[in-house]
Amino acid sequence: MNSLRPPPSIPGALALLAMLWLAGCASTPEPLRDAPAHSPDLAQVQAAPQQYTGSTVRWGGIITAVDNGAAESEVQLVARPLSTAGRPLETDQTSGRFLVRIAGFLDPVVYATGRELTVVGRVDGVEQRNIGTYRYNYPVIRATSHHLWPLRLPPMPDPFYSPFHRPWYPYGPYPWP
Repeated sequence: MNSLRPPPSIPGALALLAMLWLAGCASTPEPLRDAPAHSPDLAQVQAAPQQYTGSTVRWGGIITAVDNGAAESEVQLVARPLSTAGRPLETDQTSGRFLVRIAGFLDPVVYATGRELTVVGRVDGVEQRNIGTYRYNYPVIRATSHHLWPLRLPPMPDPFYSPFHRPWYPYGPYPWP
């Protein structure tokens, strides 16, 4: 007797494909996977740099400057909290600034001001520099790996918005009975 199997469930297959696609989008980039589970934050390193020198951290933020030297590049960042995937969050919340030293040349056009960067590396101490006339203690990170994030796309406008209808149309009741 022929045993016929029913065809796989189309909605189930679509749900599985959607989950796999979303899992791929939300994963941490390869260079950032070596990050420690728990590491000191920027304020702890600023307060006691000698205690945390040599510690491995994963920090990220917004690039404010890139300075290329003969053998390495120095990137100045404004720290931002990181998502679970390691990307800096879009927020005004910051714990301060830090410096990252990365071996080799980083093109300042690619690593431009305002781009998001996440680094994994060792704490190499603290350096005092000026921000304007203010003396600031910059924690210094010697990067073992880094990831420059792609530019974020601008938000899409609501395709159902119309200035001639009430703001909840078509999501709520129609404007007239």
